[in-house]
Amino acid sequence: MATISLLVGGIGVANIMLVSVTERTREIGLRRAVGATRKAIMRQFLTESSVLAVAVGTVGVLFGVTLCWLAQVYFPRFVPNFPAPVVSMGSVLVSFAISAVVGLVAGVYPAARAARMRPIEALHYE
Repeated sequence: MATISLLVGGIGVANIMLVSVTERTREIGLRRAVGATRKAIMRQFLTESSVLAVAVGTVGVLFGVTLCWLAQVYFPRFVPNFPAPVVSMGSVLVSFAISAVVGLVAGVYPAARAARMRPIEALHYE
C-alpha cells in the first residue's frame, strides 16, 4: 500500500511539474535566450519538484506524528493494555529522504522537457 501511495504521489508531483513547465514556457525560452544552460534549467525544475515533494512529505509527517500522539493519549482510555505507538527520529528522517527521492524521480521528465526546449520555439509559445 505504501508503494502505491508513493507511486501516486510521484505521478501527482510529475503532473504538477509538467503544468509548471507548460505555463512557464516563455520564461524558459527567455532564460535560454539570455544564456541559461540546459543544466541550469534542469537543476531549477528538479529543485522545485524536490521542494514540492518534501513540503508535502512534511505535511504527511506532521499528520502522522499528530495521529500517533492522539493514539497515545486516547486509545489507552478505551482499550486496556494498548501499547503506546512510538515515532522514532530515524523513521521521520527516512520519510523525508524518501519524499525527496520521489520528488527527484518524478521531476526528471518535466525537467528534461524544459531543458530540451529551443529558445526560439519557447518564445513563440502562447
